[in-house]
Amino acid sequence: MEQRLVAIEHRSAFLENFINQPEASPTEYSKANKELRKLRDSMDLISELRTKQKKIDGLRSLMAKCPDDKDMLEMATEDLHKALEEEKRPQNLLLKSLLPGDDADQRDCILEEASLFAMDVFKMYERYSHKKGWRFEVVDIAESDLKGYKEASAAISGSGVYGKLKFESGIHRVQRVPVTDKSGRIHSSAVSVAILPQADEVDVRLRNEDLRIDTYRSGGSGGQHANTTNSAVHGDGSERIQTYNFPQGRVTDHRVGITYHAIDDVMQRENSDVFVDALLLQQEMDAIATFSSAQ
Repeated sequence: MEQRLVAIEHRSAFLENFINQPEASPTEYSKANKELRKLRDSMDLISELRTKQKKIDGLRSLMAKCPDDKDMLEMATEDLHKALEEEKRPQNLLLKSLLPGDDADQRDCILEEASLFAMDVFKMYERYSHKKGWRFEVVDIAESDLKGYKEASAAISGSGVYGKLKFESGIHRVQRVPVTDKSGRIHSSAVSVAILPQADEVDVRLRNEDLRIDTYRSGGSGGQHANTTNSAVHGDGSERIQTYNFPQGRVTDHRVGITYHAIDDVMQRENSDVFVDALLLQQEMDAIATFSSAQ
């Protein structure tokens, strides 16, 4: 590790000298300054480590010079043990900083975009319910920091509700520029929609042998107990049913292969039955095929 630390010190000194040269171009200056900022935390730790090491060397030198002074040796030994313990902190932090990292670690994540899209989807179903004359009751909403929805649930009642909405269950993917991204980059994120029919009041007896429970353990280094507990959620991007591409103004239903080039109409739930009608037709054709093969 010492060789790496010396290399960082030399590189930092070189960059410090370079950015102070008047002949450096703006592009070169910006690049060097950016690299220097990345090294700053490591240099602070190296400086702390060098101070500890200097103290340790001084104590050891003192002990070598006074081998017969018991009081001095006792005090120096105590200080040395303390200094060696203090040395571990910058050493451990530097060792961690030298480990190869994930290139994506410094990028923004899209959690907020997913929560904002979840709010859009929830309100889309609310508008659709009103257009159909259904009753839409909000059951629960958990908001994110940007006033999106981390999760939301509603009870919808009316004629033929489940028959129309059952095809909405699945992964809805969105591609657009989030309001939180000032650079204008397009992000992809997704929300999960579950449509469940309201159960009748029946006597349910659930036996252990009737249950199937799938659990998954997260991969990677993770945090404490991350790989020893069944704490991961299983999801597959291939399960997506629809993609909302805002830059291109289109919505694609991957189950029937239909693309509708009027995304605003879909979000406002205008002409949205184009997907439902196609899915109902496919369901009927599948049912007919199954019935015919059984004859």
